[in-house]
Formats: sequence, structure tokens, C-alpha cells
Amino acid sequence: MSERELIVRQLGRQRYMPIWQKMQSFTDTRDEHTADEIWLVEHEPVFTQGQAGKAEHLLNTGDIEVIQVDRGGQVTYHGPGQQMMYVLFNLRRLNIGVRELVTWLEECIIDTLKDYDIDAYAKADAPGVYVNDSKVASLGLRVRRGCSFHGLALNVSMDLSPFLRINPCGYAGMNMVQTTDLNGPQNLEQAGAGLVKHMIKKLNATVVKHTEGFENE
Repeated sequence: MSERELIVRQLGRQRYMPIWQKMQSFTDTRDEHTADEIWLVEHEPVFTQGQAGKAEHLLNTGDIEVIQVDRGGQVTYHGPGQQMMYVLFNLRRLNIGVRELVTWLEECIIDTLKDYDIDAYAKADAPGVYVNDSKVASLGLRVRRGCSFHGLALNVSMDLSPFLRINPCGYAGMNMVQTTDLNGPQNLEQAGAGLVKHMIKKLNATVVKHTEGFENE
């Protein structure tokens, strides 16, 4: 199997917990020959609290579920109209560390928005991607057995109001923005295609298989 083989899965709208469990299972059972995968998904409304998460950043979660997860970082919101891109990569095989993968994810978002003439940027002290000091995308990763899971969340065309119920990523008053309001990608299909295109360049993947769902479902 080529080390540059990549599988891209289109998973549609899913509840958060089952996808998180599948990411863990995939990472725990993969071996040195397993192809890397990208999962594109949107989630039903959920707040996820990272390993560094502090309860004071949950302001008024109301009827939206809060899930404690194993990625880095603080609390964020996922919901319909937000493009998730999960990166299940063998970092040892790619010969990169987690800091470089974070940079890849940030650059993928920046390059996707650049295709729409949007000037986006990363911040050294606050992971994620920003436009005019408003946050358009969040990042969170976990590495286990030399392999990554979790990934990025790009706000595309969604209800941003749940972000007001938290301090996004631990920052009080952080303003959130989405690509439809920036004349960027107008739907998840456009956003996902751009993110995957730019990540394939980073991976230098030569064999890319696009599929929907999981083989055993």
C-alpha cells in the first residue's frame, strides 16, 4: 500500500458521540499499513469541552448537550452548517509532529478562503483561523499511538448564536463569523471540497479514494 494513499469519507449530518467513538476505534486498531483518512461531517448541535476545558467557560448551555472529549483545547460549539474535517493521519509515517499538523490545518483553511479572495490568518497564541479579528474556524487534535484524530471546524452557513452561550475556546467575548457572510464558500460542499483539495497538497497524496459512510454500515 502506498504511504500516500488517502481515503476521504463524506459522512453527512451525524450526532457527535458515535463519530468520536469511531475515530477512537479507528486509531486504536489501525496499523502501519492503514491508509490515512479524512472525514467530512456536520454535527447535530453540541458543545464539546476539551481536556483543558474549564467549567466557567460554559455560560448558559441550555438544552444543548455538553460532551467532555479527549482533544486539546477548551469549549466550542458544533452544529448544522459547520464543516468538520477530521484528520486520521499516521504522523510517524508522514514524519511530522502535532505542531506541524496544526499549521497544516490552519493553512488549509487560509488557502481555502484565499480561493475566495478572503484574507484569513492564524494567531500564534490562539489556535484557529481569523478574519478581521473574528474567528471563522477552530482546531482541536488528539494524538495516540503516533496517529492523529479530531481536526477542524469551519463555520460556513450556520446559526452562530450558540457561541454566545460559551466563551469560545476559552476567550470571553470572542466574535465568531462564517464564510457565507464573507462571500466565501456558500455551502458545506464548497467548503469541504476546498479543505480536502488543500490538504491533499500537504499530504502529497497520489491515490485518493472518495467514499460515503463506512464500509460496515
